[in-house]
Amino acid sequence: MHHARLLPGLALTAALAAAAMMLGGLGWFLSHGLSALTVAILLGIAIGNSVYPRLAARSDSGVAFSKQTLLRAGVVLYGLRLTLHDVGHVGVAGVLIDALVILTTFGLAHALARIIGLDRTSATLIGAGSAICGAAAVMATEPVVGARPEQVTIAVSTVVVFGTLSMFLYPFLYDLNLHWALLPAGADAFGIYAGSTIHEVAQVVAAGRSVSAATANTAVITKLVRVMMLAPFLIALSGLLRATPAGRAAAAAGNERRLPLPWFAFGFIAIVLFNSLELLPARVLSAANQVDTLLLAMAMAALGLCTHVGAVRAAGLKPLLLGGLLFVWLIVGGGSINRIVGGWLA
Repeated sequence: MHHARLLPGLALTAALAAAAMMLGGLGWFLSHGLSALTVAILLGIAIGNSVYPRLAARSDSGVAFSKQTLLRAGVVLYGLRLTLHDVGHVGVAGVLIDALVILTTFGLAHALARIIGLDRTSATLIGAGSAICGAAAVMATEPVVGARPEQVTIAVSTVVVFGTLSMFLYPFLYDLNLHWALLPAGADAFGIYAGSTIHEVAQVVAAGRSVSAATANTAVITKLVRVMMLAPFLIALSGLLRATPAGRAAAAAGNERRLPLPWFAFGFIAIVLFNSLELLPARVLSAANQVDTLLLAMAMAALGLCTHVGAVRAAGLKPLLLGGLLFVWLIVGGGSINRIVGGWLA
């Protein structure tokens, strides 16, 4: 592909991403947990369903590049936010709670989807977003399952809606827990609960801070350990898909392109290991994280541009119902996992 063909689309997604990062840094957006990524997809949808059709012929290849290649690069660079030291900080209990929350939530997503009659791809995306780390997990799962743009957007929107609700609900749950003591007491224990059950990193920060700084720190580290599990999750999911009859048929036909091995997941692990050596100065890390946010926001803007409101409307209420049921499970079931494991390892 000729690189000059990418420029109009890249310029458009970069402009939307830059606007989203500016807006995401403003007080109102921060307090409502609307991160740059959420704002980017909203801007993308607004432009995609108004002026974009007239620009599409020139911009499509650059937009597709943002949605695919830049997304993978963004997921790899996301590893710079994590170190193995973080894992040590939340201990065995935090790691075990995270793993159990991911497995039960993802399994439940598929069981519930069968009952409510939602397609498997949508269930996989909403399950991954609810179980691991919201929009970023949905976007990272998309190349593995080969979802359509509207399925991805619906899944992202669903996890953003319930993640935003949790930001306002968790401080209230903290007060309730002081009276009812359903969870292990203390700021740290509530931090592990918030980090292991709230969807997005930004929402975890907002919910944690409204309790206390100590809670926020533990919550974010627990959350980042959950994010780290995205890589093994994608590798396992890819293996499961290859083991299905359709996957075996694709392999036999030599059509491996349909089942990509998520190489970017290995890249993510490599970056976490490199970052654990603490070789990079804080200034460089901060700049790299800004670049990473830009890449992910460009991917989100591109996704928004490819989403047609009609297709979202046609999906109806089933995806929202699934997201809502998983949200209830994260609060109640996730709370039970925290109580059992926290009590057992205390």
